[in-house]
Amino acid sequence: MHNYSAPAHLLKDRIILVTGAGDGIGKVAAKTFAQYGATVILLGKTLDKLEVVYDEIEQANGPQPAIYPMNLEGATSKDYEDMQTTLDDEFGRLDGILHNAALLGSLMPISQYDMGHWGKVMQVNLNAPYMLTRICLPLLEKSASASVVFTSDDVGIKGKAYWGAYGISKAAGDNLMQILADEMEVNTPIRFNSINPGKVATTMRSKAFPGENPATIAAPDDIMNSYLYLMGDDSKAVNGQIINAQP
Repeated sequence: MHNYSAPAHLLKDRIILVTGAGDGIGKVAAKTFAQYGATVILLGKTLDKLEVVYDEIEQANGPQPAIYPMNLEGATSKDYEDMQTTLDDEFGRLDGILHNAALLGSLMPISQYDMGHWGKVMQVNLNAPYMLTRICLPLLEKSASASVVFTSDDVGIKGKAYWGAYGISKAAGDNLMQILADEMEVNTPIRFNSINPGKVATTMRSKAFPGENPATIAAPDDIMNSYLYLMGDDSKAVNGQIINAQP
């Protein structure tokens, strides 16, 4: 899908929610979706960062985005219910969700893994996508063609030493995506897939690989074709798949 060439109005009139929209892949994806016509809802915990993305979308003459500040680590069921009510009142439906927000946590052996870190990573990487998707299903069902995209990772597809809660949360996220794809395949307009970005120069990656030169790996802009493909109708027949953003 990395060779995909998106038509200019691929996402025209689409309403797409992006988590972790203030930085890295989420920021670039939000701006890219807007460039192709989407009204983007920017969800993240740092308002200042979201406002920068908002301004950049407006300066590029994209459709007016929306900001929804939310700290996924501490969000409760009530917070998700309030969000759903707000989105329903403001937009009436959702055409897409990109689950991009993630927490790396600690890289260490399971035998030494801190229980507190474990809970935080699972809350952001697994519980939040589950709760957000579940609460937004009625909004997604109002779309003519909705796409929910989870974020996968090599260390979730194949377990690797020291990746702890992060790797396990990614494996569970892919399984959640597959369950949803199977359950919702019949008589709903929603499809569910995961995208594995591969090695991409982000703040999170630099924390995991501090000695790596970011110039030697892909930038977030380099992988956007796959995100556009999964979010648009050219992937309408794709459901329950893990897509690699890089060759």
